[in-house]
Amino acid sequence: MISRAPAGHPSAVQTSSPGPTPRRPIRLGLIDDHRLVREGLRLVLDRSPSVEVVGEAGDAAEAADLIARAEPDMLLLDLSLGEDDGIPVMRSLLAQQPSVRIIVLTMHRDAETVRQALAAGAAGYVVKGARSSELLDAIEAVMRGERYLHSSITAAIVDDSMRWLQVASPLSVREREILRLVATGHSAPQVGAILGISRHTVRRHVSNLSAKLEVRGVVGLARYATAHGIIGDTD
Repeated sequence: MISRAPAGHPSAVQTSSPGPTPRRPIRLGLIDDHRLVREGLRLVLDRSPSVEVVGEAGDAAEAADLIARAEPDMLLLDLSLGEDDGIPVMRSLLAQQPSVRIIVLTMHRDAETVRQALAAGAAGYVVKGARSSELLDAIEAVMRGERYLHSSITAAIVDDSMRWLQVASPLSVREREILRLVATGHSAPQVGAILGISRHTVRRHVSNLSAKLEVRGVVGLARYATAHGIIGDTD
């Protein structure tokens, strides 16, 4: 006859169910052309046990190398990278590693730039005036598979969309502004200075306008703008 010791007796076999496996930190890369910005971000992120900064990059080439070398889960990406435009850089990085999640961290707040970033594959959009807690919230939300938009830009997107619906035009309000300025002879830097956006953003708009309106070059845009009453006769 086999007898068993009661629970708690020294000879009793004790078993315990394993607890939840700790989640490994989010492996994150920083892409910004300003070293001081990257250093500041590190100070914020190093305080979080859920984030591990695995590398930094200051331009498109360094960003591609960072992805190949460190294989991060996520990137914080500025849209102004010196001579590089962040939107094409983002498309290139996602083509290189489709699984990486990208949060845009930038000073640009206009609705059209936000739309272009989301269309290019951004999972989140945070402005540089955000609090550190908001940035950490964005990182956690995007890692859960959610999309995150900073509160300061959601109202701008809604307002711009409402104006777009009211004018019943295939172009957004910002696109009409850029079309009018480009069609009247303003250069990309001049348009950017007038509207408070980067020349990269202006060039993206012009490219998108040409594709959307099926016209070629500034002359084609000027003809469209004249024909549709966006500007007067440009002759």
